[in-house]
Amino acid sequence: MADDAENTYNTRPPFNQKFKPTAVKVLIGAVMSERLADKAYSSEAAAQWSREISDEIKTRIKSEFDLPRYKLVVQVLIGEQRGEGIRYGGRCLWDPNTDAYAEDTYRNDSLFCVASAYGVYLY
Repeated sequence: MADDAENTYNTRPPFNQKFKPTAVKVLIGAVMSERLADKAYSSEAAAQWSREISDEIKTRIKSEFDLPRYKLVVQVLIGEQRGEGIRYGGRCLWDPNTDAYAEDTYRNDSLFCVASAYGVYLY
């Protein structure tokens, strides 16, 4: 057995491979604006739109950012704009040194959309 063997197990990502919430928020906003700009709320279509937007956000994060050991979770909520309030919350157990999230909202005259993307580093 060689004595010069080096431990290569990393418990932290390099800086250039960290989840960047500010850049991801911009991406989320762009996807929602592209997908929902001409849409009017439809309860039948909202579930499908949520899946499509979630999948596109996840795909674009993977393609535009170098995050090789991150588990990405994307959550999208679409509701009807009625002038009422809504509370939306999330809880996660994570390492604040490596894990992060980004979220953005979109509104038009008939609907609102909240999208959250969570990046959790896999040890």
